[in-house]
Amino acid sequence: MQNIYDNPTFFDGYKRLRERTDNANVLFETPALLSLLPDLTGKAVLDLGCGAGDHCVEFVRRGASRVLGIDISEKMLALARDKNADARVEYRHLPMEELDALEGPFDLIASSLAMHYVADFAAVAGQAHRLLGAGGLFVFSQEHPLTSCFTTGERWTKDEAGNKLWANISNYSVDGERLSSWFVDGVKKYHCTFSTIVNTLVDAGLYRGEADRARARRGHAGGVPGPVEGPAA
Repeated sequence: MQNIYDNPTFFDGYKRLRERTDNANVLFETPALLSLLPDLTGKAVLDLGCGAGDHCVEFVRRGASRVLGIDISEKMLALARDKNADARVEYRHLPMEELDALEGPFDLIASSLAMHYVADFAAVAGQAHRLLGAGGLFVFSQEHPLTSCFTTGERWTKDEAGNKLWANISNYSVDGERLSSWFVDGVKKYHCTFSTIVNTLVDAGLYRGEADRARARRGHAGGVPGPVEGPAA
């Protein structure tokens, strides 16, 4: 997992973006993620890629008795400890690839827009299953696969005046590493198709059902089953 958030240029640009009240996290992603949470009263929560800790203190406000937030970025963790300190929240420097260093159980494992930075999603899903207690939930968001897939050609189709009309996609069916420019060049992300995401969760024991693994068949959509849950009691 690339530690791009400790790049000073990237960190400063990202921090300014998040300070804006009209950023996409505030307007769309955070409300959607929080709407999926169960009652957290007295619960233990693990936040993967906790960043500045905003979600960690929100979990406490919703009744969590203990929250562990982990992140690969020392700069983000310093911001979290300064901005979102709480006696019930522990911030720990740990990349998601090293979840085997943790012991559960947790009632909720949450992650906000971090999974697309992980090279081995299957390993993280497997560790999430191990760390969840009976009936626990794994709730996460990530970059949309139709966005993360892009590899080549023009990113946008524009009109004659240069206005963006729509985003172009390429190599959607090819999972793997992508390089992008966001505040700096060379930002590493990892694209997974919808079916790869769902079937990885199935294989890890976190999801009941299956999405179609086939590629590029017209007029066919894979089934999308129920909630992402932890081990059965």
